[in-house]
Amino acid sequence: MKTLKIQSLAMLVAVASVVIFTPACSQTTEKSKSETKAEAPDMDIHAAVLAGNLEVVQQHIKAGTDINSKEPFNGSTPLVSAATFGKTEIVKALLAAGADISIGNNDGSTPLHSAAFFGRVEIVQLLLDAEADKTVKNNYGATPRETVVAPFAELKPLYEMMKEQLGPLGFQLDMEELQKSRPVIAMMLQ
Repeated sequence: MKTLKIQSLAMLVAVASVVIFTPACSQTTEKSKSETKAEAPDMDIHAAVLAGNLEVVQQHIKAGTDINSKEPFNGSTPLVSAATFGKTEIVKALLAAGADISIGNNDGSTPLHSAAFFGRVEIVQLLLDAEADKTVKNNYGATPRETVVAPFAELKPLYEMMKEQLGPLGFQLDMEELQKSRPVIAMMLQ
């Protein structure tokens, strides 16, 4: 009888311990998770991409910011913008964080379309290594390869216009380098 009372008392203490300490442990765990999660920086992820601010982009990744969010102007994701603006290190960071390589902007252009069109050879290779789809067509019916096979002279006015319009946002485009890289990219995308 005495053994039964001791066992019952021991069981009651064990149950009480579980009831008392489990919520405390889970609160500590929740607090630890929130303490380790980084806070999103003040600068928007899209602005950070255009500015080439890799550190802020990495802070957004750590904070759990949606790296596939579309900006309101033309529907570009951070990856499409990084490919367009030639931000190779940011492309690498976004790919490593799992950015979706298939999301296109409002014109249906994926990161591969943008990188190809603007002659970003290294970014094209990074996207191909990440298994970007070379066959997807944008809203104009063109694959990434088809954006670079037209004669350069026909597209030069368009490039000049885009360079002028996007220049204030930090867009740079070396026309001689672009002309040389287009055939290389066309071969990469065969």
